[in-house]
Amino acid sequence: MCGIAGIFHLETAKPVDETRVRAMADSMAHRGPDDAGVWTAQGVGFGHRRLAVIDLEDGAQPMATPDGKLVTVFNGMIYNYRELRADLLALGHEFQTNCDTEVILHAWRRWGPLCIERFQGMFAFALYDEEAKTLFLGRDRLGIKPLYYAEVSDGSLIFASELKGLLAHPLLRRRPSETAVEDFMALGYVPDDACFVAGVKKLPPGHYLMTRRGLPLAEPRRYWDVQFSPQRRKAEAAQDELVAHMTESVGSRLIADVPLGAFLSGGVDSSSVVALMAEQSRSAVETCSIGFDEAEYDETDYADRVAARFATNHRKRTVAADDFALIDTLVDAFDEPFADASAIPTYRVCELAREKVTVALSGDGADEIFAGYRRHVFHAGEERARKLLPHAIRRPVFGGLGAAYPKLDWAPRFLRAKSTFQGLGMSSGEAYAASVGVTGPALRRALYSDKMTTALQGHRAEDRYVRTMENAPVEDGLAAAQYADLKIWLPGDILTKVDRMSMAVSLEAREPLLDHRLVEFAATLPLKQRVRGGTGKWLLKQAMRRYLPEDILYRQKMGFVTPISAWFRGALANEADALVSSTALAETEWFDRQAIKRIVTAHRSGKEEHGRTIWQLMMLDRSLRRVFAIGR
Repeated sequence: MCGIAGIFHLETAKPVDETRVRAMADSMAHRGPDDAGVWTAQGVGFGHRRLAVIDLEDGAQPMATPDGKLVTVFNGMIYNYRELRADLLALGHEFQTNCDTEVILHAWRRWGPLCIERFQGMFAFALYDEEAKTLFLGRDRLGIKPLYYAEVSDGSLIFASELKGLLAHPLLRRRPSETAVEDFMALGYVPDDACFVAGVKKLPPGHYLMTRRGLPLAEPRRYWDVQFSPQRRKAEAAQDELVAHMTESVGSRLIADVPLGAFLSGGVDSSSVVALMAEQSRSAVETCSIGFDEAEYDETDYADRVAARFATNHRKRTVAADDFALIDTLVDAFDEPFADASAIPTYRVCELAREKVTVALSGDGADEIFAGYRRHVFHAGEERARKLLPHAIRRPVFGGLGAAYPKLDWAPRFLRAKSTFQGLGMSSGEAYAASVGVTGPALRRALYSDKMTTALQGHRAEDRYVRTMENAPVEDGLAAAQYADLKIWLPGDILTKVDRMSMAVSLEAREPLLDHRLVEFAATLPLKQRVRGGTGKWLLKQAMRRYLPEDILYRQKMGFVTPISAWFRGALANEADALVSSTALAETEWFDRQAIKRIVTAHRSGKEEHGRTIWQLMMLDRSLRRVFAIGR
């Protein structure tokens, strides 16, 4: 895994300052502590930080063809590079190394931009073609690896693996984006179609951008999408096909010239990956897990049982449930405000893994592609109700019930019906957007100042979910929600979290359950093979019964849970109070200070639940200070 950066002059081939390129790359030294390289030519420059995983001796970057006409910098791993290399050798290409980076150069020479469709893996790369005077930027299908870019005042395009790489360029204009703040307050992260710094863009997953000198900057072009189209097949055949896909996906991710292991939480996803690794590995799999000192948050007993079942070399570490000492580490790693508090234990498990391995396989992605979140089960049930009752009846009936029913945050789950009533009164997209959000529209409106409301010009974060679901290539409402998760939630939250936390400790994280062929297979599953009997991931759990016991497959999903609400009534109470007088939030003039005070007071008293919103405001406050020096 690596960090890449570069500068490309769009209009004329002006000299590129090597020190600028080096500074951009070196700002991401954590992504590649093993080596650094810079290459410049008239009008273009590439920088690279390397975490050596494949061909440790000869894989240095930036890498050029022997004639110097093609140069690339690459972050990620192409899992089918050996097959592609063999194909290219048969076509007469000559290789100098055994690494996947060189395959990109030869694939470009043979197939041009369409080479990206042949790559199976996680990647973000840049390639300069001297003869064509073009810069090509490409990103993997699901968005596992990030790529930021922006135009700056000297007429150049700059790009980098992380926002901090662009921030190292002196000509990048630093101005916060109000619409990105709205997105963050609604969702808890800044999605891939937005950026905290106005004018900066992220190359969308499954897209490439190819621009030629002397022409205006091109728009990204999509080269991959997934279509949910159910196919009829017997459950037993579907299970066998699923296991075959997963076995191949896991096997392809075991290629490395450095120590390799896996994260193991004891849940069905990570346990399935470990089971298939153990089946294909010649030696014991290295696994690790993080436990908590409070039983209600701890899953290590389940991880221990799976580790024993597959005879892994298992290590675990217990951390305090109030492990909030990492806040500033998170702010520095993410650059943009990020309020998924599970980033804290994710960092800790990456930190533990890095003590023994350089590459770790993860179980991320299964919930999105197989419908494993509780919200998926609820949404499937709501969709059945929507089919039975027309919107003209549902809106007044359930909308009225939702408005009248009290918000019982403190009550047992079965009494918290307010959100269900509200959801049934909405359209499918509106309801699902509400279920994935953190701070709802009403509370955001109460928190925003008149200045912020004016600046947003009607922009509302939830609308991207509504649009995506309305236009999704699907045949049922649950599939529309899953499609939206793949396009918005997965790259914006889950994959951003894993990339930044693993790279912060120079660890390469691989996602076998997000192999695009496995995703395409999952998109062919009928509704009943995704959700059945009130449980999600039905087919996955059925298929893995040959490997895992029932109590692992069907136990209640926990995930990495952090008690942030309790923090702001206890150890972080002073941090919550400080938000009321925050100079950073005050300088922006985006928020009503009295509204912040009301939610902090109500939360601390226990009368209302606002822990996640307060966490968002705190992370936003610190990101403003770090990125824009506001409030310092």
